[in-house]
Amino acid sequence: MAEEITQNMPKLQLDEETGEMVSKAELKKRQQKRAKKAAQEKARAEKAAAGPAPAKPKAAAPKAEETATDPEQMFKVGWLADVYKERPEKDVVTRFPPEPNGFLHIGHAKAIAINFGFAKYHGGVCYLRFDDTNPEKEEEKYFTAIKDIVEWLGFKPYKITYSSDNFQKLYDLAEEMIKMEKAYVCSCNDTEIKLQRGGEKGAHERYRCAHAEQTAEDNLQKFRDMRDGKYKPKEVFLRMKQDITDGNPQMWDLAAYRIKTDQPHHRTGWDWKIYPTYDFTHCLCDSFEGITHSLCTTEFIQSRVSYEWLNRTLKVYEPMQREYGRLNLFGTVLSKRKIMKLVEEKIVRDWDDPRLYTLIGIKRRGVPPGAILEFINELGVTTNATALPVHRFEQSVRKYLEKTTPRLMLILDPIPVVVEDAEPADIEIPFSPKDPKMGSHIVKFTPTIYIDRSDFREEDSKDYFRLAPNKSVGLLNVQYPIKATSFTKDPETGKVTEVRAVFDKETKKPKTYISWVGTEGSKKVEARVHNQLFKSEKPEDVDGGFLNDINPDSEVIYRDAIIESGFDEVRRRAPWPEAAGESELGKGGPESVRFQAMRVAYFALDSDTTEDKIVLNRIVSLKEDAGKK
Repeated sequence: MAEEITQNMPKLQLDEETGEMVSKAELKKRQQKRAKKAAQEKARAEKAAAGPAPAKPKAAAPKAEETATDPEQMFKVGWLADVYKERPEKDVVTRFPPEPNGFLHIGHAKAIAINFGFAKYHGGVCYLRFDDTNPEKEEEKYFTAIKDIVEWLGFKPYKITYSSDNFQKLYDLAEEMIKMEKAYVCSCNDTEIKLQRGGEKGAHERYRCAHAEQTAEDNLQKFRDMRDGKYKPKEVFLRMKQDITDGNPQMWDLAAYRIKTDQPHHRTGWDWKIYPTYDFTHCLCDSFEGITHSLCTTEFIQSRVSYEWLNRTLKVYEPMQREYGRLNLFGTVLSKRKIMKLVEEKIVRDWDDPRLYTLIGIKRRGVPPGAILEFINELGVTTNATALPVHRFEQSVRKYLEKTTPRLMLILDPIPVVVEDAEPADIEIPFSPKDPKMGSHIVKFTPTIYIDRSDFREEDSKDYFRLAPNKSVGLLNVQYPIKATSFTKDPETGKVTEVRAVFDKETKKPKTYISWVGTEGSKKVEARVHNQLFKSEKPEDVDGGFLNDINPDSEVIYRDAIIESGFDEVRRRAPWPEAAGESELGKGGPESVRFQAMRVAYFALDSDTTEDKIVLNRIVSLKEDAGKK
């Protein structure tokens, strides 16, 4: 009997319309029926439409064979290839320069992939440089998280540097600017500065403030007084003397140094009372590190003029700055202020909540680093900003997981089924029907199994193909279907508590197959199914603000889910897959334990898992929600 259970199993395919596993013949039959129905509906609609006869519809284009994505494609052709041709250096040096004042989000993944990837492709190196010039907002946890994310994405910085490494050098150059009469100390307030720059909407001619006429000696003394703490914050600041008549606002005498005394610097403590601005620091640090290609987003395109002006004025080495379009997702929020509000209001657990699109949140959710890099490579790089709905990102992740993760059976809402004529049997199940290299594992079929509550109905209907009284359904990887003979219910809740069944040896090919989990070797788990955090694609535009757009069903928790015994081996053999920063056995956190729960979704192990409790996160569904196509 035990041997009979596992013999002559047909190969099954997923019916994407219903989520059921069915035989190839049954799937073909269903598709033909649906196509016929669709054609009939179309014909009826065309007949009812007024006007001339409709044009003959074009034949559908044949489905292209899926080809492997070239991971270096975005460097070989297009904008990045043109950037290299513009300055074809033998020794390419780039940098990724984040501000350590928050956690990175999905848009930063593009910057990491471009800067590190560009250097790697051309045989060069890339610095990870922390732009730590604002002690009021910087914390050690951000430095650590940024470094960890860069490594998780599979990149190794040539060196980890800090803008603060150059504080003395930057200060000396600021004094040099003053001596050259290219910088001055100004005490104008915000209103006065706005007027100097043309006022509201450029209502009048721009002009330079009187402080620009101070002697170099006066400016130098005032700047040193700033350094020595003789002024209060915002009382004075150092400005570069650029070209107030230039049409580019980045040439309107930008700030170079400001006073900040409220917080000690995380590395230099109270040594400095003045700190350089981004506009003064960035281009000079690029110069100090010998950056060949300074690649940034198009929001800095106007800054290129001041970037080049400052390096030229000081006669230092000149890197080449070029700008690409940034990556945004809609259907979520990425701003630090908004995410902080979600955390404070306890709408999400923390910055790493799997529903967020911070990179630590995406990582915890179980999205593999290789899937993120493949997504960015697929999009390519141009000067145009890329704004996509979140489901477009999920579609790319789904495609990646389908090729790289093993398959297991998971029951979210289990009910026991007693198969009265069954005996225990060992069933060998492949981890992937498409990739034999993933191997196989043994699952014990037991006389009592668990199926999902959604796979049983108390009353049968014509269009229902799963288990119901006196109706048969196939079990994945089991030879014979089972037929329900009776069921019992809880009199208080009305819920089915047990189903009784027998093998149906008369029906050789059932119309559909369902997942099951035996009682031996299986484990109880908590499965967290994450949906979109917001109901609309533009949460910020909702009346009352983004907090009024929260999806109440953004997280559904199944506390009594059951997973089959093959999970233990999947966990031992993680990461799935071995790629990017998870490149070898055992390298990766709990989220590297990924699998496809057949007929359910893709899941990963969550960091809340303990020795006594397994917690899973849904990464993405098996198929895209039809409403989002």
